[in-house]
Amino acid sequence: MGTAIAGTVFIAIGAFWLSFTALADLARRSGIDDAQAWAWPLIVDGIIVVATVAVVALAGQRTAWYPWLLLMAGALVSVTANAIHAIVAADADVPAVLAASVAAVPPLVLLAITHLTVVLTRARPVGPSEQSVAEPALAVEVEPVAEADPPTSGRELAVVLRDEGWSNKRIARHVGVHPSTVGRWLGARTSPIAITATADTEGTQP
Repeated sequence: MGTAIAGTVFIAIGAFWLSFTALADLARRSGIDDAQAWAWPLIVDGIIVVATVAVVALAGQRTAWYPWLLLMAGALVSVTANAIHAIVAADADVPAVLAASVAAVPPLVLLAITHLTVVLTRARPVGPSEQSVAEPALAVEVEPVAEADPPTSGRELAVVLRDEGWSNKRIARHVGVHPSTVGRWLGARTSPIAITATADTEGTQP
């Protein structure tokens, strides 16, 4: 991957330099000052590079039409200007079509190689550590064993002690309330007959 990226960058620099020198010379022949002629090819070919990066970055989005428009416009201007410069600067014995075709190669290569470079840099291979993050191991979920919660109030404690066979008086002494309170707590769980039998039994206890 690194070799491929280095090769595309090297080719892109060469194509940019050939197109740059041709467009700069065409700018000087068109009346632009020598000190400013370098800016014109930088603007034209710079649009190709920036628009290509934007097209790849916005791939699949609705706003990608605008960088595509800039990319096509920049490529059209660069190819046309390079062809015109070749026709103007070529020797008289060289056919104009041949000169224009040769001059159109650098901007077209710049367009294609810039796109390829961006694609290669974005599509880097995933390392083992990243694969482990992307594909986490399946974890075995162990459900905790349910444990009985201890009583949180006197009423609940009275119910537990009653189920163990304690009397209301004994529960009342243990919880620290009046026996009638214990009777009210347990009234919802005991029928009226059972409550009466329990009270009679408790009355005979010493």
